[in-house]
Amino acid sequence: MKNVYLAGAIIGTIIPYIFFFQFIQLEGLNIPLFMSSLFANGAAGGFSIDLLITSFVFWVYMFNKTKDGQPKPYVFIILNLTIGLSCALPAYFYWIEKNKE
Repeated sequence: MKNVYLAGAIIGTIIPYIFFFQFIQLEGLNIPLFMSSLFANGAAGGFSIDLLITSFVFWVYMFNKTKDGQPKPYVFIILNLTIGLSCALPAYFYWIEKNKE
């Protein structure tokens, strides 16, 4: 499973950035437009809020598990904020599996 999680983290980094780079090529670093595009319609807003809620739950889970010898959550929060949950979550699971060995 360790390799599956690693592959997930890599794919979860590349695929979102393909879309981010397309946006930047068309619009430049227009952060207000990027943020408003996240909620441009019901479908986009549903996906965006789903990811925000899931990210928050992931953060709460990580802080709760820190006591059990799990990794410190700060690196994974940074990954979540800069790349996305599609990278942070499998990277977290990869770290856990790697340290079981």
